Amino acid sequence: MSIKMKLSPITVASEPASPTKSEGKEMEVAPELGSPTLHGENIGLLERGLKTMLSIRKSKQSLKKEKKQEGTGTLRKKRLSFLSSKNYEENKTTVPNDLEEVVDTIETEPIEGKPLSVMEINELIQKQKLLEAFASIKYMEDETIAERDADKYKDNPQEFVRKTKDVDLLYNSIKDMIQSIVVGTLEHPTIEEATLASLVTLIAREEAAHPNAGSTPGSDLLGSPRRWREEWREAINESARKRVLRVPLASKEEESSWLDIHLCFLQKHLSEDLLKIKLSVKKCYPEEYQVCDIYVEAFHKAIASHLQDLSQRVLEFNELYSLLDWVANTYRSELFLGHPDLKPEVKTENLSLLLTPADWDRLKNDYITSVKGKIKSYFGNILRLEVTEKWEKEVHPEVEDNLYHSSLSFDIQTIIGEHMKISGAISKSLKAKTLELCLAELHEFIPRFGEEFMEWHAARDSPVFVPYFAAYINSFHHLVSGLETVFNVNTEELQKILASLTKNFRNMFLNKLRTKTQPLLKKILTKDWILATEKPDSLAAVVSQFSKHLQHTRQPLGQELLRHVHKYVVREYIVQVIKPRRKMNRETRQQVSERMSQEAKILNKVLIDQGSDSDWLLPALHHIANIIGEKKKDRIKEHVKELSQDYPDISKLHQEATAPTDLEACSYPSPTTGCTAWWHYIPAAVLLKENKFILFYLKPSYFCSFIHYHGDIAPTVQSHHVVSGGGGCCLPPPLEFEPSAFGPDPQFWCS
Repeated sequence: MSIKMKLSPITVASEPASPTKSEGKEMEVAPELGSPTLHGENIGLLERGLKTMLSIRKSKQSLKKEKKQEGTGTLRKKRLSFLSSKNYEENKTTVPNDLEEVVDTIETEPIEGKPLSVMEINELIQKQKLLEAFASIKYMEDETIAERDADKYKDNPQEFVRKTKDVDLLYNSIKDMIQSIVVGTLEHPTIEEATLASLVTLIAREEAAHPNAGSTPGSDLLGSPRRWREEWREAINESARKRVLRVPLASKEEESSWLDIHLCFLQKHLSEDLLKIKLSVKKCYPEEYQVCDIYVEAFHKAIASHLQDLSQRVLEFNELYSLLDWVANTYRSELFLGHPDLKPEVKTENLSLLLTPADWDRLKNDYITSVKGKIKSYFGNILRLEVTEKWEKEVHPEVEDNLYHSSLSFDIQTIIGEHMKISGAISKSLKAKTLELCLAELHEFIPRFGEEFMEWHAARDSPVFVPYFAAYINSFHHLVSGLETVFNVNTEELQKILASLTKNFRNMFLNKLRTKTQPLLKKILTKDWILATEKPDSLAAVVSQFSKHLQHTRQPLGQELLRHVHKYVVREYIVQVIKPRRKMNRETRQQVSERMSQEAKILNKVLIDQGSDSDWLLPALHHIANIIGEKKKDRIKEHVKELSQDYPDISKLHQEATAPTDLEACSYPSPTTGCTAWWHYIPAAVLLKENKFILFYLKPSYFCSFIHYHGDIAPTVQSHHVVSGGGGCCLPPPLEFEPSAFGPDPQFWCS
């Protein structure tokens, strides 16, 4: 077995495996001093190899050659002595004051190279007597160079190769021990100051012994610089890498907050290492080594490499945020590298980016994608809670400042605000992208929320529909205001969405009102209604169940809706009055008039008390009730005049249509109509829009009307027609009006 194999360095395996440590070659260094088992094995291998080597060497050398060389031994020793006192003084290393005694002892000891065997030198290395070992190796190197220059190995080149390999192997053993010492510096609770001081002196002496760093070494490497300072620096890099990978890292299955916990451990352990370097390691090195800067740079590279590996994993929202936030806000802050205890030795100004721009942008894009899913999930949870906790349980909304309150706006703004806050802490661009994304999700969520609300309540007669209708209208207003003032958002698009949704809500509100009131309205002019078996306030009570909630709706929308309710009730009441029902005598008409007046008074009072400002609607039902109940034609004309004064859109032509000259012996061209005297026709009115009415004529047995269906909302009077032949009849002219005033079929004929 060759000596090279016997002296091969042993891999250090004393470090615990890290969960994220990638597979690969570990750094090969000489065994640590505190590992007796490894040391014993190593020494045993070396001893066996050296014995073999020495036996071969003795067999090849003769006693004659040894005697011939005796005469040159003294001269060679003088020529190959290690360092002169002059060179030593020139290369003396400066160290801190608190180590002066140790360093003085190390540097003032005159260490002269001795002609030791390879095994003896290796034992010195294992005992960390590196200065003594180096002197002996240098002695062996100088001797070999001198013999080479004297052509001693001309006839025995194998011997030269063997000795050259011995020198190189021993130098590599010292290099490995240097790496072992440096890597182990942070492993132990205390710092071996004497060992580090000896290490510094060793590096200085090697640099002095091999000063010609610029020369190209021969193939035998004898006399070439060993660059142990560079090896020292690489050992620091390796130490930092191992320290980073040693930080505990749980799996996602073991701990949901695995990355948060890992980054906290990383911050804690490496802060302790840096503080140890500042307080204990730094003083063992001369200023020229810039040991703190070297260590900080090494840890920076190790952390950067580690974070790059972590960033390649599939990370969820919380993990992406933790990583981005740690890089942006923790790493260089007072929580870590910028901690006051580490200053001024630990500097962060000249450190490179912890993550490459490409990795940083990729993480931010992944974060935005994750935020989108998170926001969609949050909004979905809002809707789910509204359904399960409020609609299904029929929990009425709270009233704050006399307005129905919903947490919808607050929840949405809180979600947007929190995500903007944490994103803004990472970067301004991320904050802007987050806001843009939140608004896009909001524009999708609001219509979805409205559809769900209407679908859920369309199939149910829930008592909380109107309160939540009002609460959501209020919340939408608050949402727009908050986005504009707090987040400085252009809400034009959102307002369009909310306007459409509000219109749909209002239509559903009016449809439900119509559904509730139509059964009662259809009872008007029925026998039970005339005989007052139905309570006069029954219609008002139903209307009130809807309208009373509007006073808790934000203005002006609440007032606008109340106007719609008031107008709807009056209009539908009049529509029911003019529809043909049954033949009525004077007494019946009087009862109808009284019942109408009573109900009109109750309805108007309820709506006015609830805040309606539609005063113009108050006299409408009273005027028509007076006309229906009046017996005398002069009084009828007075009532019509009063009606026209309150509602001037009723034309003069309609009033004149009641004159006897126009209606004498008239007949109506209907299959069931006969000639009837003019006084049997009583004018009535149908409310269209605001203060616009159509005047009709009430016949004792039925209502006759002809309505010209037209799209224009303004009623216009056309020419007055007199039907000739058979006596003729003066009819009200056709009118144009809003189609929606009477529902799907506005044409009513006498029957």
